[in-house]
Amino acid sequence: MDLGISGKRALVCASSKGLGFGCAEALAKAGVDVVICARTEAPLAAAKATLEALGVSVTAVAADVTTDAGRADVLAQAGDVDILVTNAGGPPPGNWADWERDDFMGAIDANMLTPIMLIKAVLPHMIDQGWGRIVNITSQYVKGPSGILGLSNTARAGLTGYVAGTSRDVAKHGVTINNMLPGIHATDRAVSLDTGLATKEGVSFNEARAMRSASIPAGRYGTVEEFGSTCAFLCSQHAGFIVGQNVLLDGGFIGCTM
Repeated sequence: MDLGISGKRALVCASSKGLGFGCAEALAKAGVDVVICARTEAPLAAAKATLEALGVSVTAVAADVTTDAGRADVLAQAGDVDILVTNAGGPPPGNWADWERDDFMGAIDANMLTPIMLIKAVLPHMIDQGWGRIVNITSQYVKGPSGILGLSNTARAGLTGYVAGTSRDVAKHGVTINNMLPGIHATDRAVSLDTGLATKEGVSFNEARAMRSASIPAGRYGTVEEFGSTCAFLCSQHAGFIVGQNVLLDGGFIGCTM
């Protein structure tokens, strides 16, 4: 399928690897010039080389978008973009009794306010040109919260609420804003979690992965490629009537009707 976005320009955050890279790669395959950013230069340079081999223009910015300075740097180098994909690692798990105000503020700043500030920065250009696509990578736990992920639940639910209202306000300008809610995907994060489970349970890495896979109705982890392809579709010319939605990509893990 021709997504109809060849020649457009996208900013994809936290995109040197994992789900962010999957989104950048899928957009690049659709002919989109991409601006990628991450905090660490080495994997960012490797991602840049891979994406450039697809024949598109790639700008790589080593910066932390959760800081004011890093965000300003990325936005300055990105310039006017047609597509924005926000992404940031979630706060650590824990227990409700241990979280203090600073813990919540850190989570809210990184996982709610950072994407909101990026959205605010790119919306004027998108509105002026009458077209834009914004996709936020959040979490499956927005739909089915986890007790140990209270910091993430709080911040990402706040972003979801902001998108619910703002997306409907800007839709008349040809701009769509939607969220993607990933479950377990085969990324470095999954390797880390599987390794931790193996150590905790005294089993092999493969046994730990099989245990977690068994909890997913699809019986497997998601792939970076299928996640990226879904992102690219939401950014395409074919998705202009999808507004303010929360798209679960969890293999059926979250047991909800709607």
